[in-house]
Amino acid sequence: MATDALILVDIQNDFLPGGALAVPEGDAVIPVVNRLQSAFDIVVASQDWHPADHLSFASQHEGLTPFEVTEVDGLTQILWPDHCVQGSHGAEFAADLNMGRVDAVFRKGTDRRIDSYSAFHDNGHRKATGLADWLRARDVTAVTLAGLAADVCVYFTAMDAVDEGFATRLVSDGTRGVDLQPGDVDSAFDRMRAAGVEMVTSERIAGH
Repeated sequence: MATDALILVDIQNDFLPGGALAVPEGDAVIPVVNRLQSAFDIVVASQDWHPADHLSFASQHEGLTPFEVTEVDGLTQILWPDHCVQGSHGAEFAADLNMGRVDAVFRKGTDRRIDSYSAFHDNGHRKATGLADWLRARDVTAVTLAGLAADVCVYFTAMDAVDEGFATRLVSDGTRGVDLQPGDVDSAFDRMRAAGVEMVTSERIAGH
């Protein structure tokens, strides 16, 4: 029987208010996704999991500062503050996030030379996390996304989900964005819709 899976994207301390790369109101997604989980047979989570010397960190590039753009290993790279370092408090899932129904965790960003926004692939599509195959092995044909951040990791996860052939929904009230440049979040939503991502509210899912 075909199954719909819920994917929780990077709901980690460093992306919450007070974290190293805080998403404004990022903590607001937690009660939403906690309520959603009971509506799904399968729940998975992605986890940013960087080595301390990851080359997406501005600290690894002398003379450059966070949010400047450079090139790393042939790919354009936005430089970030150090965040979600393996084993750190910042990399841990939010304390209030219900992990009891999470069936599997897929870590990303583990290769120091390449960033990985999507829960499915790194940014150059050179390596897969294994998520797509894991879902297919469980007859999943549709995925519903929530988490952080709407205009970065959620966006790239949604676009890869579509490319992988999954019917894809985004819970609009279950995500928040960085908006590094004003309008980034709105633009990301527009591009996702154009790619076929359906925007839904948590109330609509809970009502079914």
